Amino acid sequence: MKLAKSLERLGTESAFKILADAKKLESEGRKIIHLSLGQPDFKSPDHVVKATKKALDDGHHGYVLPNGIIECREAVTRKIKKLYNSDIDPERVIIMPGGKPTMYYAITLFGEPGAEIIYPDPGFPIYESMINYTGAKAVPINMLESNDFSINPEKILSLINNNTRLLILNNPNNPTGAFTDKNKIDQLAEGLKKFPHVAILSDEIYSRQIFDEKKMPTFFNYPELYDRLIVLDGWSKAYSMTGWRLGWSVWPESLIEHVIKFCVNNHSCVNAAIQYGAIAALDGPDDTINLMMEKFTKRRKLIYEGLNDIKGIECVMPGGGFYAFPKVIGTGMNGKEFAKKCLHDAGVAIVPGTAFGKKATDYVRFSFAASQDNISKALENIKKIIE
Repeated sequence: MKLAKSLERLGTESAFKILADAKKLESEGRKIIHLSLGQPDFKSPDHVVKATKKALDDGHHGYVLPNGIIECREAVTRKIKKLYNSDIDPERVIIMPGGKPTMYYAITLFGEPGAEIIYPDPGFPIYESMINYTGAKAVPINMLESNDFSINPEKILSLINNNTRLLILNNPNNPTGAFTDKNKIDQLAEGLKKFPHVAILSDEIYSRQIFDEKKMPTFFNYPELYDRLIVLDGWSKAYSMTGWRLGWSVWPESLIEHVIKFCVNNHSCVNAAIQYGAIAALDGPDDTINLMMEKFTKRRKLIYEGLNDIKGIECVMPGGGFYAFPKVIGTGMNGKEFAKKCLHDAGVAIVPGTAFGKKATDYVRFSFAASQDNISKALENIKKIIE
């Protein structure tokens, strides 16, 4: 068989490879503490599960609109209004099977040879993978530890040229846990007014996981950018619904027709019944989110202090999400070597920094979406093998 050359440019998400390696060790009788996948360790809310079951009992078993049932799209706009006081037409909302289709479609819409797409590095690996796949030039925003890995508006604006088609942003950031406050986002939004040819993909999937009572500086705050703004969000992280594969996105009116064509060609529509569960999540109480954040706040302190207490490891305090991104080169190992040693010698599964960008060789990512007992035990095991 002769395969398409473009496949050689397609990357992957290494966290799933780490998971497979960890599962193999578990099958051999090893006890592994999983701090690799970005998956909250909480059950999906009971009222969401009940609403989905009811939808199945009520006979919602067939095809629905490719952009999502109107009731679910309207629930998204109600939530946006409640959280950010922004009025969004439900016709601009598209319900997706997870967050990745929004990335895939947005990058495919703008990516081709000769085009440039700017993305965060280190950042979620699918950004660079998809940019390369389209043949566009991937232009990294170097997220620096000296700046707490937060967004630097001046640096981003300096990367834009006539070939730039799309700017991808992720706040709070995966894998660094960095949070960029509204002042910097205001500066960036103001600067982007000078570049009307550049579309913006704002990945806000961790918008409900922000610490220290800070507010989400969403791009919904800038109506003047709506004609080229794509916002990605969903249910996976906020409502602990990763396995449901359910996300939503807001698009400029001019792109809706194209995105719906992608949906029809790719997945037809999102599972009908779970969209009713999604409505219950958005319209229901935020008790489960508040409880999750109480626990994440304690875990963040535990892992931040614990990592910095290990000789040779330096860690910046995470501002959002549920990740810590420490520098480990002081242990005498790079990130890849450190992650391998942690898995095989300490029984702790983590992800090397190079899974999120070529320059993050000295770093690893810890997910603290695990119990305090597991985090404490993981830190204890790592400290033993390092010191």
